[in-house]
Amino acid sequence: MSHDAFVPLLRGAALLLFVGIAPACKIDVDTESSSASVGPDSPIPSGAPGVPGVATPPASSSAVVDVPPVPPPSPGARIEDERNTISVFREVAASTVFVTQKRQVLDRFSGTAVDVPAGSGSGFVWDQDGHIVTNYHVIEGAQALTVTLQGDKPFAARVVGAEPRKDIAVLKIEAPREELKPIKVAPTREPLEVGQKTIAIGNPFGLDHTLTTGVISAIGRQVDGIGGVTIRDMIQTDAAINPGNSGGPLLDSSGQLIGMNTMIFSKSGSSAGIGFAVPSTTIARIVPQLVKTGRVEQVGLGIHLDPAQRLERRLRMRGVIVTAVMPGGAAEKAGLSGLTETDRGLSLGDVIVGIDGTAVEDYDGLYNALDGRKPGDKAKVDVVRGRQRRTVEVELQTLPQAP
Repeated sequence: MSHDAFVPLLRGAALLLFVGIAPACKIDVDTESSSASVGPDSPIPSGAPGVPGVATPPASSSAVVDVPPVPPPSPGARIEDERNTISVFREVAASTVFVTQKRQVLDRFSGTAVDVPAGSGSGFVWDQDGHIVTNYHVIEGAQALTVTLQGDKPFAARVVGAEPRKDIAVLKIEAPREELKPIKVAPTREPLEVGQKTIAIGNPFGLDHTLTTGVISAIGRQVDGIGGVTIRDMIQTDAAINPGNSGGPLLDSSGQLIGMNTMIFSKSGSSAGIGFAVPSTTIARIVPQLVKTGRVEQVGLGIHLDPAQRLERRLRMRGVIVTAVMPGGAAEKAGLSGLTETDRGLSLGDVIVGIDGTAVEDYDGLYNALDGRKPGDKAKVDVVRGRQRRTVEVELQTLPQAP
């Protein structure tokens, strides 16, 4: 990655301009002090002395002009976009939460362990059972977590489950149901459009319930995730996103969730107008699994491989080397084979180079080619063994969970 790093989401300067408006003003206009000479090439001002048909006030008189007071703008005078933004904030603010991560350190004087803040982020209420959705990187490595609802009401939280490769985590708090207002998720049948309005709510730099607006700048972006894979189909927005916004909701003009603010592209660590959000379609697929079982069902070919691809890099080859097949698994049934040991050392078995006609050049390509599929789905797998290329059909299986 270049020096332009992706930064997971206090400096400040404010200029206050006070404008006073008097209830009424009287302006005295002295005709003598405001008179100007008129030369041969100068136009004669209206009301100048000597102009026929125009009354000229006496030199010593003054004109009095009454200026009525300027009324403040009424709520109805706000433009439609302003009214929409205000309405969305009022509707969704209660669904947005503040997530604080704490770690225990040893007090040098008392010798006791104390909790100290170790980071903060945002999140949103998923249901009235107390499930909270946030980014995995917000809670990674936490020893204690606190979720604060609107109204500065803190609750201890525990991790229910996480999918680091999608940067999604689910927490659980024990809060009264009436204080939990679940967020509304946008229907998946409505595709996102570049130029569509976006509203971000979060807690940048610990400033709770901060709102920013923008548009969808691009869709289908890919950014580096955790575990050697990219997070695909990310939403790019120019709504200001800063550290502390991570995990907060990205909304459309209807106040429905279209994404979860995740990271920014910045040299300084502050918003540069390029922010990224995990799409709601991914959230809607992952979160229910985490709520139900605490983990995401992994579907695959039934093979062992090296996600770091050290052997592939050493051999300077594209594709994914099958290091072994799971006994009785889908790959073994389809006739795939892994590495074998010979007198000369290790001998390559099958190298996966494509899935359903799409080239697979590395582990990331294989992961994303199978992401979102279900057990029992069939995939046509292109493999190379020796110098021969062939295609085999594999029935995808549920993979065992890592311990």
